[in-house]
Amino acid sequence: MRHPFINDLSDKSLDDLTKTLTDLQSKLNFAYRTQNHSLIKQLYMVIESYQAEHKVRMDELYKKHNLDNKINVTKENT
Repeated sequence: MRHPFINDLSDKSLDDLTKTLTDLQSKLNFAYRTQNHSLIKQLYMVIESYQAEHKVRMDELYKKHNLDNKINVTKENT
């Protein structure tokens, strides 16, 4: 479930999204240590919003660089 007050993250860069996710994770750790359940729920919603936008950006980046076809994971007979 996305946070209701976060509407558009398209103006943020991929680096900004990554830094914000890192910061939110540390805040989530603090919320767990202090057992603040309402803050934990709010942070989960915010993190989910940022992760969804991060995933969209990464998918676009992979498509742009066509990385799907460049990784060969098959085992060769030697």
